[in-house]
Amino acid sequence: MEALVVLCTVPDEETATKLAETVVQNRLAACVNIIGPHKSIYEWGGKLERDTEFLLVIKTSRQRFEALAEKVIQLHPYEVPEIIALPILAGNAVKSKILCNFFSACNEAKA
Repeated sequence: MEALVVLCTVPDEETATKLAETVVQNRLAACVNIIGPHKSIYEWGGKLERDTEFLLVIKTSRQRFEALAEKVIQLHPYEVPEIIALPILAGNAVKSKILCNFFSACNEAKA
């Protein structure tokens, strides 16, 4: 199993909670941390934007990434939601085993 951390920003805590609960309940993620509020500064439509957002830190697997991304796009209020996946290259062995067990797709040699 290749574990990923997926970053996704949302406009408010209600959206963050709804997305987090949905992806965990649908077993598309093992865990979601909600961080915020924080400020985001970005360019959109040719102008500088400043917004208060929440950041979702989603732990999933490469095998579930496409389904996760589809669910986020389906539920997300933004026209173009941010969905950035990063590989987990190393981590606490106990947490790695928990993630593997959650997805039931772990190769014991990699755990």
